[in-house]
Amino acid sequence: MDKSNPPETFGVFKPTGHTVMAFRSIENMEVATAALTAQGFTETDIVRYSPQEMAKLTGAEREAASPLAAFGYELELVKTYQALAESGCNFLVVHAPNDAQLDRVKEVAVKLEVAAAQHYGTFMVQDLISSTAPNAPIRDVVTPTR
Repeated sequence: MDKSNPPETFGVFKPTGHTVMAFRSIENMEVATAALTAQGFTETDIVRYSPQEMAKLTGAEREAASPLAAFGYELELVKTYQALAESGCNFLVVHAPNDAQLDRVKEVAVKLEVAAAQHYGTFMVQDLISSTAPNAPIRDVVTPTR
């Protein structure tokens, strides 16, 4: 994936065949990068975004998004990524076009408790972890009220 020209659909970030993961610390992002590299992913398979880079990308995409983008999940994810970037998250975009690669990426995402992890397939976006909340920079915590 070319970081300077990210893939889009209707003006919104859609890196088909890639998984986007958000990390609350740069240390966890580096641990993930090392784990993925040890599993056979190459430097060309992994693209890093700092919080500032992702905030800039998502801000530009929200402004340029086509009205058609509102019909899909991608625009909601752009808003979520923007909120996560503004809260200081770093991002990895990993090329994982087949199921075996996706399984390895998911294993790393779950082990490191990423803030968000989505895989962009041809026709759908798959959440890899259950705790990603749209547009929420922190994990949802439900507290009972009485």
